[in-house]
Amino acid sequence: MKIRIDAAKQELSVLDGDKVLKRYAVSTARNGLGEKNGSFCTPRGRHIIRAKIGAGQPLGAVFVRRRPTGEVWTPELHAQYPGRDWILTRILWLSGKEPGKNRLGDVDTMRRYIYIHGSHDLAEMGKPGSIGCVRMRSQEIVELYDLVPPYTPVEIV
Repeated sequence: MKIRIDAAKQELSVLDGDKVLKRYAVSTARNGLGEKNGSFCTPRGRHIIRAKIGAGQPLGAVFVRRRPTGEVWTPELHAQYPGRDWILTRILWLSGKEPGKNRLGDVDTMRRYIYIHGSHDLAEMGKPGSIGCVRMRSQEIVELYDLVPPYTPVEIV
């Protein structure tokens, strides 16, 4: 099993060999694709899911620094914190596999805290909008989280 994220299509596919098992609309970085630390871009290339975070948390559970805060996203909470980068429900933390491209130094995906994660109801899928991560609808990240084991290969193109 592997994951392929197509930034041009804003689509995440779960594949078993060449067979597509699932497809999801996603939102990658507003700044486009790129690997540099501080670029707020989604990194390209081969990755793995290094860690799965959030098992058992409710839909809309709010995470800060990969820890649940005890909050659950609501439109009212959103209005209270208008500039917050909402990381919700589940986190699949990515690690680059290509030294010099997306691993180590100032291009390290994991040190940049790049995740596939849940998002709130107001976030648009199917168009770039994140600050580097790959956003998904909360119910869909739960489905993906339950489907893929740690170390699942992820390719971002």
